[in-house]
Amino acid sequence: MTTERMSAFSDGVLAIIITIAVLEMKVPEGAELHALRAVLPVFLSYVLSFIYLGIYWNNHHHMLHVTGRVTGAILWANLHLLFWLSLIPFVTGWMGENEFAALPTALYGVVLLMAAIAYYLLQLSIIADQGARSVLKRAIGPDLKGKISPILYLVAIPAAFYLQWMAEAIYFGVALMWLVPDKRIERAIASPSTGR
Repeated sequence: MTTERMSAFSDGVLAIIITIAVLEMKVPEGAELHALRAVLPVFLSYVLSFIYLGIYWNNHHHMLHVTGRVTGAILWANLHLLFWLSLIPFVTGWMGENEFAALPTALYGVVLLMAAIAYYLLQLSIIADQGARSVLKRAIGPDLKGKISPILYLVAIPAAFYLQWMAEAIYFGVALMWLVPDKRIERAIASPSTGR
């Protein structure tokens, strides 16, 4: 089966996740500028989560662009990823409403870690089906960012309890690291293709 249905389903789920996340933000009480101060942590947590969801959507789109077909294993790996991404509005709201308190901030990191692992498993499922010489395998190469991100999340999760600012900085830092345009798949598509 082709990737169109999986891609459309994933796009729809991600759109709903973003919608749920923005609906978690409440309108400030009062019309003065200082009324926005009360909702600033919620807004910042939403911005961070929106960036992460955008990164996942972008990378997922590129990955499926070089995926020729979908198997049952790939479908389940994709659902596993969507499960963890669907928890982002919950942890975003909890972290923002509690002004980046330790436990919600740590749980936010757990969800980011599990989403990163799920994305990696999805990549592995696609590569297992397409072969070690596939466009995706060539494109991701050593995947330095993909290996560093989970390690940073593992540092940030306990840091949320002792050095809260560090956990927050790591989450924003990883997001910024992935915001840098990643041209690996475009380069792999442009280079001469190899067989399976």
